[in-house]
Amino acid sequence: MQYLRHAKGALTAAAATAACHTLMSAGYAWSRDSAAASGETIFSGAFEFLLATAASWALMPVLLWAGMRMMRETGNLVLVLVGGLVWAGISGYFIDDISFAGGHMPVLALAAYVLLGTALAGIGPDRRC
Repeated sequence: MQYLRHAKGALTAAAATAACHTLMSAGYAWSRDSAAASGETIFSGAFEFLLATAASWALMPVLLWAGMRMMRETGNLVLVLVGGLVWAGISGYFIDDISFAGGHMPVLALAAYVLLGTALAGIGPDRRC
């Protein structure tokens, strides 16, 4: 068992989750402000909403990869691919919970994602051989 690799994965997944959740929250606030400023016309704030969502989905795999590389871990393809896809699924499923003012994703969902990232970080090359 690669306990140190799992610990690094937990730290990376927690930091990436916090960053992407904050990005979505701030982006959705920007979207609400833009919609209010335009008088709530049709599709007002849609660009900002889509940009925040897409940025979060694109940033998660990059943060997972960069975090593990900063801690000198290689062979992170499974973590990056599965972690990115699961983040898109979880954040898409709970998008209504975060899109209103003061909203956030359920803590249990975020904790489950971090646990998944911790488990996925252990899948990689075993350097003990």
